[in-house]
Amino acid sequence: MKKKVTHFAIYIDDMERAKHFYDSVFEWGFSGYGTTDFMQIKVDKTAQGETIGALQSRKYAPLPEKIIGLECTVAVENLDETIDRVKENGGQVLMPKTVIPTVGWLAKFLDTEGNLICAMQYDMNAR
Repeated sequence: MKKKVTHFAIYIDDMERAKHFYDSVFEWGFSGYGTTDFMQIKVDKTAQGETIGALQSRKYAPLPEKIIGLECTVAVENLDETIDRVKENGGQVLMPKTVIPTVGWLAKFLDTEGNLICAMQYDMNAR
């Protein structure tokens, strides 16, 4: 499996303002995912549009500081091994292995430069 970026998140303060901006600039579509402070970003406005990212409230941030920039997620085959490699190589795990139901297992960490990175082991059966 190639390790590629499969998802990004944009932390926001105002959902409607952010949706308007990204709709106007990139013509992205949006769909709900459980709560009003978390929206999936779709590549277009069709029901079949590929999910490429998320607009999410800053309350979901794993850091106390305001995150400016995009949080990217990298697909991995084995999240436990990836977490071990993060620790062995000087990274800091911020969010341990966490289930995202019907999506997979997610962990968030800082790299050695202080960048927030996520690793996802995709598993549609995750519960």
